[in-house]
Amino acid sequence: MMQRHMPMGYKMVNGLIELKEEQAEIVKVIFIDYGTGKSLKAIAKELTENGVLNANKKPNWNHVSVGKILQNVKYQGDGFYPRLIDEVTFIKAQDRRAKVERDLGRTLQVNALRNQSIFSGIVRCGECGEIYKKYIEHAGKPSEKIKWKCKRYIFQNRVLCRNDFFTEDELRSIFIEATNQLLKKKWMLEKIQPEEPPKMCLELRQTENRIKELEQDGEFSNSELAVLIFKRAELYYAGSRVADYKSSTEKIKEALLGIKILTEFDEDLFGTIIKRMTINKEVSVEVEFINGIIIDKSTKYKRKDGKYGNNEKDRSNHTASS
Repeated sequence: MMQRHMPMGYKMVNGLIELKEEQAEIVKVIFIDYGTGKSLKAIAKELTENGVLNANKKPNWNHVSVGKILQNVKYQGDGFYPRLIDEVTFIKAQDRRAKVERDLGRTLQVNALRNQSIFSGIVRCGECGEIYKKYIEHAGKPSEKIKWKCKRYIFQNRVLCRNDFFTEDELRSIFIEATNQLLKKKWMLEKIQPEEPPKMCLELRQTENRIKELEQDGEFSNSELAVLIFKRAELYYAGSRVADYKSSTEKIKEALLGIKILTEFDEDLFGTIIKRMTINKEVSVEVEFINGIIIDKSTKYKRKDGKYGNNEKDRSNHTASS
């Protein structure tokens, strides 16, 4: 895997990306502070004044560096990066950023609007972890072509990621095939469930008790309190996974109700049931549904016309990721 810049909060250990605990806590604090009303400048000022080191190991922060952390989708977790920020907290931060933009009167430019797509932010590169972007070649000319390429395909006039390109028609076809496969194997929606998490376990009770002790003693600036609050959130999140899985599965069932076979691309259906599409170079596209079920569509060979064909072999992953 190509990795030029490791996002703050992560480290590489034996070829795998893991959380870098001390930095991860800083990232969590940034998300929580922003979600509770602090401005980018206020957060940056506080971090700088407290001597907190940034990703470059310097105690210098500004609104731009804080903003980049808040918009980094890797913190939600993917095939390479473990989850650092839960989905609710991440979305809350994005919603507030969008509101701030609207309040400041900032609007999207025409070219930016043209590049918006149902696939934006959904299609990911399995080689380097970046999102795929829509590239328009020969714009406005009869020879205009639109292709989806890894964001790191070209960086500073250099080719960095050589993962495969896809047209929107190919991405639509992959979604249709994956959805039809799920329709044929509806037992995947009935039998696959994550393991039951422990209920109010001893660790959670101990964490709650310690938080109360610190709060009663007025130790609100104690760094231990911040760590315990994050730990409590993680324990509660673990306990809510089963409920999330069940509700997401019901949402998929409701969306597919009455559909025996999908014959054409449905943008509303795609936006409702798909969480992510991960492109693995010359091998497959993993189509992940919102409840974690992954269907793996092979793209192992390339046709003479330059488009990708699907291998007839069933490479589906009949498991739900937690």
